[in-house]
Amino acid sequence: MEQQDPRTADLGFARVDVDRAARTGDPEVVYGAGKTPDQIVAILRALHDKHPERAVLATRLAPEALDVVADALPDADIDLVARAVTLGPLPPTHGTVAVVAAGTSDAPVAAEAALTIRVHGAAVDRIDDVGVAGLHRLLGVRDRLAAADCLVVIAGMEGALPSVVGGLTGVPLVAVPTSVGYGASLGGVAALLAMLNSCAPGVTVVNIDNGYGAGVHAARVARQSRAHD
Repeated sequence: MEQQDPRTADLGFARVDVDRAARTGDPEVVYGAGKTPDQIVAILRALHDKHPERAVLATRLAPEALDVVADALPDADIDLVARAVTLGPLPPTHGTVAVVAAGTSDAPVAAEAALTIRVHGAAVDRIDDVGVAGLHRLLGVRDRLAAADCLVVIAGMEGALPSVVGGLTGVPLVAVPTSVGYGASLGGVAALLAMLNSCAPGVTVVNIDNGYGAGVHAARVARQSRAHD
């Protein structure tokens, strides 16, 4: 008889990695797109049962999945803007990440990044609606940019905001292009290419709308920067 690997919870439809936190410092996260609501609930339960001491995160949940999770797991916290769910207590924070969003239309990606950062053990400073169309707004928060241990800078349209922020501060910066914009923005491709071609040095770029990936990276930077405090 085959022995169950203690690092994996075999749910039949999925082999859940319950040992990831021991290897990387960060637990497995449930990517909800393409999964049924019942599958999402089962994976959340498996991860929470293994590690009840820390929050489990599920991202990219459809409205019907959010409803099912809320009914099946009444202790879960639902973030409607981020389309995400956490189950279990958030960890103590080490370091701070400023999540800088160009406009209100970028809010879902910013919310996903912010929630991911908190789940992965860093504090969040949200700086919203500071796009390049009104540079005075960005200049008014320079002190908050400089005070952060890492920046997540989110923009659609032409994706210029990370270049401007990267020219104002030397804080580690991860840029997130969003799919916000008119036709020639090509669903975020224009912003992605602009960020990849940034003139400001030190700008790291993740995929279009990938607030989760940016949040994990930024939280690790922030935690590491305060590891010896």
